[in-house]
Amino acid sequence: MILDLFRLDGKVAMVTGPGTGLGQAIAIGLAEAGADIVGVYRESFQETQQAVEVLGRRFLPIQADLSQTTPGDLQGLVDRAVTEMGHLDILVNNAGIIRRTPALEFSEADWDEVMQVNLKSAFFLAQAAARHFVSRTDIPEGRSRGKIINIASMLSFQGGILVASYTASKSGLAGITRLLANEWAPHGINVNAIAPGYMATRNTEPLRRDPQRNPAILARIPAGRWGEPEDLKGAAVFLASEASNYMHGAIVPVDGGWLAR
Repeated sequence: MILDLFRLDGKVAMVTGPGTGLGQAIAIGLAEAGADIVGVYRESFQETQQAVEVLGRRFLPIQADLSQTTPGDLQGLVDRAVTEMGHLDILVNNAGIIRRTPALEFSEADWDEVMQVNLKSAFFLAQAAARHFVSRTDIPEGRSRGKIINIASMLSFQGGILVASYTASKSGLAGITRLLANEWAPHGINVNAIAPGYMATRNTEPLRRDPQRNPAILARIPAGRWGEPEDLKGAAVFLASEASNYMHGAIVPVDGGWLAR
């Protein structure tokens, strides 16, 4: 039955930035579909852990500051997840930060920190997960060996304003998604991305408070509203499941129609 392909029972998913917003909704959505969750958090995880465990799923919190982690640290996160949970099947590179400053004034520090969290850590965490995926000998023929979902952005397609490093990082993340799909599809690993539209999260709070930008953004969204984190659950479950086994290198917009306008 087709709906069975969407089930994640027995799967283990690592989600970065699971404490609030998009990461929290994705982690809960994957748990609702049957997955156990490894939450890589910087500050908070308790609310998400409670929601996951109420569903009868396991939740392993691992604290890490992705602005400071090395590739070796990230390999250690995957190794710990595999040791404590038995295996890893899904990685969601969700954690991200943003800095808003005119390009003429943008600092090297704001450039480097955003690129480190949004792009460099995502690549090396994907590398660490893929090493585990290719090493597994328990995957039946015809099934995916692992799923990697990167959280891209509308600014993977567009330039935006005031967010030079964020735009660069999300454009780079879309490119890395395609490259990794090309290299790892032959190994049975699916690498895809979700590009959320304008979502009601902590990162967009300044825009939603702005008396000029807020109505301008809403006027361009055919759905007529800001997205909610829960709007990503369906796409995340699909890309994490066996139902998407023939999808490689896709950047899937969940944007209320923004790109179609």
